[in-house]
Amino acid sequence: MPLSPATLPLFPEAVQRSLRQLPVIGAQSDITYYSTHARSILNDTRVTGMAYWSINPYIGCAFGCAYCYARYAHRYVMERASAADRLVDETAAQVEQIPPWLAFERHIFVKRNAPELLARTLRHGSDKHLALLQGEAIVIGTATDPYQPAERHFKVTRGILEVLAEHPGLRVVIITKSALITRDVDLLARIARISELSVHLSLITLDRALARRIEPRAPTPEARIRALARLRDSGIDAGINCMPVLPGITDNPRDLEALVKRVAEAGATYVGACALRLQHEARKRYLPFIEQEFPHLAARYRVTYARDNHVGDRYRAGLARFFDMLCRRYGIESQSRGMRDDADDDPELVTAAPATPQLALAL
Repeated sequence: MPLSPATLPLFPEAVQRSLRQLPVIGAQSDITYYSTHARSILNDTRVTGMAYWSINPYIGCAFGCAYCYARYAHRYVMERASAADRLVDETAAQVEQIPPWLAFERHIFVKRNAPELLARTLRHGSDKHLALLQGEAIVIGTATDPYQPAERHFKVTRGILEVLAEHPGLRVVIITKSALITRDVDLLARIARISELSVHLSLITLDRALARRIEPRAPTPEARIRALARLRDSGIDAGINCMPVLPGITDNPRDLEALVKRVAEAGATYVGACALRLQHEARKRYLPFIEQEFPHLAARYRVTYARDNHVGDRYRAGLARFFDMLCRRYGIESQSRGMRDDADDDPELVTAAPATPQLALAL
């Protein structure tokens, strides 16, 4: 039964009152969509902490990937909703009881004013517009999937692309798991003619059944590869993010080679890879998921990620080198993230790093 603001089992009554202030604009299965008025849409490098600007057309994501690092975003939108209702501090304590990992995929906030807001932000001669012309990238989809099912109806991402198509000289990157991006090939081609554009399709396994367990509502691996081929046939630069590689689950060397070979055949210009990173909110979802779906790995995951958000340095070094080797073999660029530079400076790490990823968790 679709959830409604009056019957939200995830949120205490005080927060339900805040949510009732946001108009419900759609429902799909157990997902509810709310319209929210964004105050800003283009986050600069000081916000992202990276060397790029970000745009996220939605808050939350219906794909429900077990490992998603962006689940923290719902904590902030819930807090803002509570603040808008002038709720006292005890409400903040109640919000702490909400499972944000589930709210993230069940309650999607749609920034319907995003295209208009972006157009105002990028007015010619504005400080942000001039800064972007200096070569810093705009990345769409850093904390949500811009082509999740909501986009088919609300078309917020398409509206954003229409704005970007009016501004030459930009660097634009789009990250998605969805074949829906091919709907916008016309706009992507227009942007590519006047700016630098790259599409990063996320794909961590070719195994359809395994993908369904890990990414329950995401498009199939085959659909993503077809989208990749369509983009490349349209002359759009596109590659694959094999991110994250899940230790003990998606890191079988033969399977990884099959993935790189398959996407190379589909025309990918690059493959990027990195090992799983478990931040706080993601950990709350992912570790119970491992206990349920891969119980033989549960104890080792808890030990591995008890000390840090990352798997061990040796594992990351071996993984990066393995992807570098695969990309050379199949003639595409490697954009893998690992510990190559550190490893090269550390003889002990070089010796310990495997030529292929460890299937067991390497510590």
